[in-house]
Amino acid sequence: MKKISAGLAALALGVGLAAAPAIAQDKGTIGIAMPTKSSARWISDGESMVEQFEAAGYTADLQYAEDDIPNQLNQIENMITKGVDVLVIAAIDGTTLSNALENAHFAGIKTIAYDRLIRDSEYVDYYATFDNFKVGVLQATSLVDGMKERFPDVKPWNVELFGGSPDDNNAYFFYNGGMSVLQPLIDDGTINIVSGQMGMDTVGTLRWDGAVAQSRMDNLLSAHYTDAVVHGVLSPYDGLSIGILSSLKGVGYGSGDLAMPIVSGQDAELQSIKSIIAGEQYSTVFKDTRELARVTVGMVDALLQGGEPEINDTTTYDNGVKVVPSYLLEPVSVDGSNYEAIVIDSGYHSKDDL
Repeated sequence: MKKISAGLAALALGVGLAAAPAIAQDKGTIGIAMPTKSSARWISDGESMVEQFEAAGYTADLQYAEDDIPNQLNQIENMITKGVDVLVIAAIDGTTLSNALENAHFAGIKTIAYDRLIRDSEYVDYYATFDNFKVGVLQATSLVDGMKERFPDVKPWNVELFGGSPDDNNAYFFYNGGMSVLQPLIDDGTINIVSGQMGMDTVGTLRWDGAVAQSRMDNLLSAHYTDAVVHGVLSPYDGLSIGILSSLKGVGYGSGDLAMPIVSGQDAELQSIKSIIAGEQYSTVFKDTRELARVTVGMVDALLQGGEPEINDTTTYDNGVKVVPSYLLEPVSVDGSNYEAIVIDSGYHSKDDL
């Protein structure tokens, strides 16, 4: 009996030792609120964060709200009720979360705004994103470079402007960055905005909806381009770019003698990389979501281990109540000349997918 008891004790000790590393690795639960699965970009973000949080010893609770604001609010409130240790939120509408963040704060839960700034709350602790003004600069620079290349003997260039969703703070940074490049060329007559439509209140595209962008491009073409030719379109996101290109192709651009206008984009989504290879979309801006996930995991780890998260910007992002300490990553312009080195060789997309 003593031998049996000793054997059971040893077995129990062995099980306990085997379980110890898993227990030691259970560092807490992170609530991750993402806006939608309708964009490949957000799927990639979610997968990268779950993978990296779990590798760092955390449990990840990932929720997608499918661009439904009340749904995202409910998801965040449920995460607070369940007692997550930190919230990571890519907001659908960055102006609707003040009450939820206040509840999180008083429950002792820190909040990190992920890529989209959460506005009008003092309880946004940190912000992880890209240099969004620079994204706009890269888009507009590529647009101008493409028109120089494709339409070297044309002046002025006829251009139309598209903005992102007006409820996404980033959309204004993209637009303002782009206009910092384009406005001087508009002023000196190099670029002509044929429709006259400018400003985010006019050119914004709610929920970044590609179908809305396609419909607006249809209307622009029918109203302003019966006797004129489009040379370029500033598009802030690949999902809009594909819709815009569908509209342009629908009236003959890219066939016969009607050259495809230069169309920019963002996020290096697979469909847009294929479009770039096919000579349709001219460029996109690559934002490596794996790096953004890495930075976010580092912020969370520092918060929960009693340290200070790494930040590199304390001036840019005023959410209306406070300047949110931020970490900004560098975006990269991608076109037909470098897509393979940037998005294929890095493993972001596989060659087989293309």
